[in-house]
Amino acid sequence: MKTIGEFNAAHGPEAIGLTDLAAVHWNLEAPRLYEEALRRSEGQLARGGALVATTGSHTGRSPKDKYVVRDASTENEIWWDNNGSITPEQFATLLDDFRAHARGKELFAQDLYGGADPAHRVRARVYTELAWHSLFIRNLLIRPERDELSQYVPELTIIDLPSFQADPARHGCRSKTVIAIDFSQKIVLIGGSAYAGEMKKSVFTYLNYVLPGAGVMPMHCSANASLDQTGDSALFFGLSGTGKTTLSNDSSRQLIGDDEHGWSRDGIFNFEGGCYAKTIRLSRNAEPEIYATTERFGTVMENVVIDLLTRVPDFDDASLTENTRCAYPLDFIANASATGRAGHPKNIVMLTCDAFGVMPPIAKLTGAEAMYHFLSGYTAKVAGTERGLTAPEATFSTCFGAPFMPRHPSVYGNLLRQLMAEHGVDCWLVNTGWTGGGVGTGRRMPIRVTRRLLSAALDGSLAQTEFRRDPYFGFSVPVEVPGVETQVLSPVETWTNKAAFAETATRLVTMFRENFTRFESHVDADVRAAEPVAAPIAA
Repeated sequence: MKTIGEFNAAHGPEAIGLTDLAAVHWNLEAPRLYEEALRRSEGQLARGGALVATTGSHTGRSPKDKYVVRDASTENEIWWDNNGSITPEQFATLLDDFRAHARGKELFAQDLYGGADPAHRVRARVYTELAWHSLFIRNLLIRPERDELSQYVPELTIIDLPSFQADPARHGCRSKTVIAIDFSQKIVLIGGSAYAGEMKKSVFTYLNYVLPGAGVMPMHCSANASLDQTGDSALFFGLSGTGKTTLSNDSSRQLIGDDEHGWSRDGIFNFEGGCYAKTIRLSRNAEPEIYATTERFGTVMENVVIDLLTRVPDFDDASLTENTRCAYPLDFIANASATGRAGHPKNIVMLTCDAFGVMPPIAKLTGAEAMYHFLSGYTAKVAGTERGLTAPEATFSTCFGAPFMPRHPSVYGNLLRQLMAEHGVDCWLVNTGWTGGGVGTGRRMPIRVTRRLLSAALDGSLAQTEFRRDPYFGFSVPVEVPGVETQVLSPVETWTNKAAFAETATRLVTMFRENFTRFESHVDADVRAAEPVAAPIAA
């Protein structure tokens, strides 16, 4: 077997059972990975220097093809209502078949960290058969110093083979696509999908499983901090398409990370060393920091259409998918944190993409309301973020990240509430979805409005303003905010048909109440009392 690059020879691929490989390319950096990807016709070079690749039929995650090994250690720890299961025997067969499929192939290996806090990080080794996948995961996770590689010993191993096709009868899955994790052996197998996001979310799933036991809250959120001496940090919870990446990229604040973080007794820390930003309809004017990364060598653009002659990206072209992306190292953002760490947050923002257009652009939540909305996780799945999704669809994704939560939501909810109470954190619910009507009749909330409201929330001025009580949801909504049209703050005023608004709001309230029945036995009475009401109450 030929080896290229630096690694710990005492802990090579044989340790995981990968033998008879043609070659392993170890810890290659961007220039070499570009060469390999282009030589193999895996992608194209865009004007400005980004590498552009397509992912075939899988242009988003495949949550229904994700499985956890059900054994003695996980039987009473995993939220099985939310996680598919396979037996240890099925996983063993799958692993053997992965090993057989890899024989004779050239693989790429990256030795990386998940977690900026050394006390809570995981050493993740990722084997891929595609060079561009190796660059993607190198961009997204934390890269060790070069002199650390000779002593690196992996804890978690990911084997990513898009050309492998699972056999449902043999492997206990439902299709030719499989993402299987064995928490006991600390192995993740990804087959049948070239969507690179499966790798990063597998590391996130692993940390979501192990960190609560250490008293650390893992979170599907972005984070930033003020640039002054206080360093006040803020967390932004939300699913794909709600604005986590966009809103945390604020030139007036320091970016900690855009997607996955932990909150320990020492503060918050990024799980990653890069960002994975949506690029559909990306604008240089609206999002200059993210746009600039698409013109840099080292960035990976996923399913972005480029001009055949000029190689200029067309970010308005959704012919491949709405879920176009770019993956780049965190230091491509000028104001990004070099450490990936910050102190305890002063504000938490829960982002929702309201497809019905009846929720206000911002509301202030009590501790009980925060717990209610965290467990509810209302948003709309945005077209393209999952396979087969072509239009927005209202959904409830508990903890704003149900697909990545192996444990019961109450584990994460109770951790969050304890930390919020201990550190006196203000919580805000922000709607980046629709206003003036739902999907098809209304319009998307203007980003300038969202940014202005967030600025007021984070600088402390919004908490001092006058509030009204929302007649359906009961939370506090500001009456007036400088720089924001008063009408926008009151959703009913943006609708032409007031009766249609009332009907739609009542329907959404009913959905909230029906969804929360599964959590009622896990929360205190004040959280149950925070649910919206079927009939409007006086404001």
